Amino acid sequence: MTTTTASHHLSPAFPGRAPWGTAGKLRAWQQGAMERYIQEQPRDFLAVATPGAGKTTFALTLASWLLHHHVVQQITVVAPTEHLKKQWAEAAARIGIRLDPEYSAGPLSKDYHGVAVTYAGVGVRPMLHRNRCEQRKTLVILDEIHHAGDSKSWGEACQEAFDPATRRLALTGTPFRSDTNPIPFVAYEEGNDGIRRSSADYTYGYGNALADGVVRPVIFLSYSGNMRWRTKAGDEIAARLGEPMTKDAIGQAWRTALAPTGEWIPNVLAAADKRLTEVRKGIPDAGGLVIATDQESARAYAKILKKVTGETPAVVLSDEKAASKKIDKFSADESRWMVAVRMVSEGVDVPRLAVGVYATTISTPLFFAQAVGRFVRSRRRGETASVFVPTIPMLLDFANEMEVERDHVLDKPKKGSDEENPFSEEDKLLADAERLEDEETEEQLPFEALESDAVFDRVLYDGAEFGMQAHPGSEEEQDYLGIPGLLEPDQVQLLLQKRQSRQIAHSRQKPAEEADLLEKPAEARPVVTHKQLLSLRKQLNTTVSAYTHQSGKPHGVIHNELRRVCGGPPSAEATAHQIQQRIAKVQEWATRMT
Repeated sequence: MTTTTASHHLSPAFPGRAPWGTAGKLRAWQQGAMERYIQEQPRDFLAVATPGAGKTTFALTLASWLLHHHVVQQITVVAPTEHLKKQWAEAAARIGIRLDPEYSAGPLSKDYHGVAVTYAGVGVRPMLHRNRCEQRKTLVILDEIHHAGDSKSWGEACQEAFDPATRRLALTGTPFRSDTNPIPFVAYEEGNDGIRRSSADYTYGYGNALADGVVRPVIFLSYSGNMRWRTKAGDEIAARLGEPMTKDAIGQAWRTALAPTGEWIPNVLAAADKRLTEVRKGIPDAGGLVIATDQESARAYAKILKKVTGETPAVVLSDEKAASKKIDKFSADESRWMVAVRMVSEGVDVPRLAVGVYATTISTPLFFAQAVGRFVRSRRRGETASVFVPTIPMLLDFANEMEVERDHVLDKPKKGSDEENPFSEEDKLLADAERLEDEETEEQLPFEALESDAVFDRVLYDGAEFGMQAHPGSEEEQDYLGIPGLLEPDQVQLLLQKRQSRQIAHSRQKPAEEADLLEKPAEARPVVTHKQLLSLRKQLNTTVSAYTHQSGKPHGVIHNELRRVCGGPPSAEATAHQIQQRIAKVQEWATRMT
């Protein structure tokens, strides 16, 4: 069997749709996945490829090959949303595969090679799709397969509907989930720790895609600020984003920052628009996307953006019938901004999106990765993406771990294995942050965001952090907003290092009383990569272990004592400077005992 061409179904124009450098041939990963599939001829195949890498092209090329070689006679594509099933049908039509995205029941017209449906649709009528699979040899393409685990009923419906399928191709950019619902047709392998994890047949991660120039590098711009709110109990609380807080306080401070009535959102949207202006100098049609928590916030953000830009942004609400048309229109024009609630966080193809504002309290690693995936699709070499985020510790962790490939963990980690699952603590926090607000009783007052301001905090790129705090509109902030939109990944790193050095030098020349604001001194904000931070935490744990044997005190007691003496949050949230202080303090205690 040959692997160089897919089939006569592929039109000559099809490869030309792929981003730069791929015309006339599949990308290396797509070709590699094709070759593995054709060699092994598996019934089930799970391909994990980072958002923007070209999963649709791979799947349709493979579908075309299977049709051409009479391995299958028809195709069923299952997608998460109505918009995506239409997007699949349009992409398939471009290579001569005709899918009906409006199919609901009954015989399919002979004009079609198959259907495109949603997981929800399969959940309603699983036997309809089972009968279709039993009548003709069927390839089922399960797009973003982790959605089949969204609910037990969806998973069971998919299992029932597609159990008789001749071939099943599962696709995802993010195989991990925060829950333990098994994903249908995905193989799980037990590790040495006794925990089962999803096992992909072919993986193409963000790190590989970035090295190949298939996706854009992402610059994260983090904004802190002072928040003040009133709790349901009637208490007024003030706190600064990014500083140590309880889980409830983090969630409340976060909601306060995103409230359109404060100053945080207007300042961050204005900064993001300045960044978009800079990016459009190199990418003239670059667009921006604000991801909102709910419809009310989305409409309020749109009003603020209109004041900032003078242009009315597209507002996409998931329950609107016109949502898909709005996305298509925005994708095709050159307008500046779109504001959306959730629905454009996954799979929606708007390649010109280059600047994003993460203005939602949804905080699972799955959603964050999918949201960032909207901005990484590369069209030509040198394009960069910029995503604005609030200074929330777990979001910064996600940003620092863009290149980490994670699988779906089917079993809960055993007690004490938090190092195996670094997201265990965050997952608990997410459950708190995402739960619906308790119904208000007569004794309770509504939560109220009272006031907020914004402070440029830092830039995160490739596991490293750059910059010190600065007021919105300041020269220091503009230094980072003004980074060119067309740069190679190594140029981004070099430019950020230069900006940082200049800012630190400028900070050291200023007398303390002339500082732009009460910022941490340059010496207290060292540039530390995520790997170096992990290394410091290990060093702290090793030092504490040694002192445990010397003092006879348990680990937990020593860590608590360190927090009491040195201040700051638990070591998992502590800065490099705070961890170094604790290491020095333990060493001081140990010296006294000798």
